[in-house]
Amino acid sequence: MSDFELEDLGEGRFKLNGDMTFDTVERILKAGEQPFIRHTRIEIDLSGVKRSDSAGLALLLEWITWANHTVREIRFVDMPERVRAIARTTEVEPLLTRGERWSGFIEAPER
Repeated sequence: MSDFELEDLGEGRFKLNGDMTFDTVERILKAGEQPFIRHTRIEIDLSGVKRSDSAGLALLLEWITWANHTVREIRFVDMPERVRAIARTTEVEPLLTRGERWSGFIEAPER
């Protein structure tokens, strides 16, 4: 089974390391519940993601939906190109920024 680590960097910033795949996304979603609820602005660094698939994209879309329904902002940094490619192919790429409502996040270069 694949594994992951959701690292709390403080002040609403998190880093996901490992795999973001069918094997891990349910556990990643559960791991984020408690730490995310404490923040109104959440930034998730995905530069540590080693493998990803369409389930990883579904996870990001689920987090965006949760953020929008709970009046939070969520932003993804260094999104894996594989996830972006799947999002482009399925025509949901514009949805990946729907969680970014307020200004104030520092722009990070795309990966």
